[in-house]
Amino acid sequence: MAGNRRSIVITGASAGVGRAITLRLAGPDTALALLARDADALEDVAREVRARGGQALVLPCDVASGDAVAAAGRAATEAHGRIDVWINVAMAAVFGTVDQITPEEVRRVTEVTYLGFVNGTMAALRDMRTRERGTIVQIGSALAYRGIPLQSAYCGAKHAIRGFTASLRCELAAAGSGIAITELHLPAVNTPQFDWARTHRDSEPRPAGPVYQPEAIAEAVASAIDRPAREYWLGRQGPLLIMGNQVWPGLLDRLMAKSGIEGQSTEQPVKRDQPDNLFTPVPGLHRTRGRFGQEAAARVPTFDARLVRASAISAALIVAGMLGFALGAAFI
Repeated sequence: MAGNRRSIVITGASAGVGRAITLRLAGPDTALALLARDADALEDVAREVRARGGQALVLPCDVASGDAVAAAGRAATEAHGRIDVWINVAMAAVFGTVDQITPEEVRRVTEVTYLGFVNGTMAALRDMRTRERGTIVQIGSALAYRGIPLQSAYCGAKHAIRGFTASLRCELAAAGSGIAITELHLPAVNTPQFDWARTHRDSEPRPAGPVYQPEAIAEAVASAIDRPAREYWLGRQGPLLIMGNQVWPGLLDRLMAKSGIEGQSTEQPVKRDQPDNLFTPVPGLHRTRGRFGQEAAARVPTFDARLVRASAISAALIVAGMLGFALGAAFI
């Protein structure tokens, strides 16, 4: 039983952002339940958690399976007494234009990246609704607002998470529930994703835009758990991309068409025999960081989306007022 420890479930805990979050939250005051496909990789993370004084329950499963995630949720509740926080992180991606990728690949990315979040959220609610307490954290992306070339399946799945989560918020509010939901929309992150994601391109993929270390994201997640807002936008360019897309999406279409493909490509050719993790795990690559550490920032700016929107609206009203005053003065 968790006792006074905070009980937290993390999907995608074996690598990248999920692993960074796991290690950031590990300690004597937490009881963690770790979900991912690779049991050996999860055991490796669990050893690090226990070395930091935390509890770690290893629950190997594919988040694309609703039954498997539900069973993992029940196991976490049985072992730790309750679920205080559920963090959905697991994702999958395939790089390629729409005419290069296959329906099976799109389906798999959707099952992991979108339905994995749905399955995790439903599993969390089965426990949390009994007390009407708890926090669900959805690890999103700026690409949930703005699609970019070569990542149509991933962008579509991240867009879907936002719609699903918005509907759930309404239902919880109607029920007067005390369950909190917070979304963190991330910038490019230096994770192993770019080493093991499936690609149909001739050159190895790279993160788009300024890159941040996974540990920086984990720090923002830890803060959001304690202060859950509706949405947090992370990174220097994230808020600009999101707000810019709402104001002038056609301009961003043209900018992405001009630089979006080259900006996600390295000069290193793809090894056609290298394995990818779309349908099965890749042993040996489960680590926190990827290969772009030299350019990755150790700190990430974090913005409450409500404040960004309020500031943008205020600025627009001030400009409109000044223009109105100037036009009025011109006719006096």
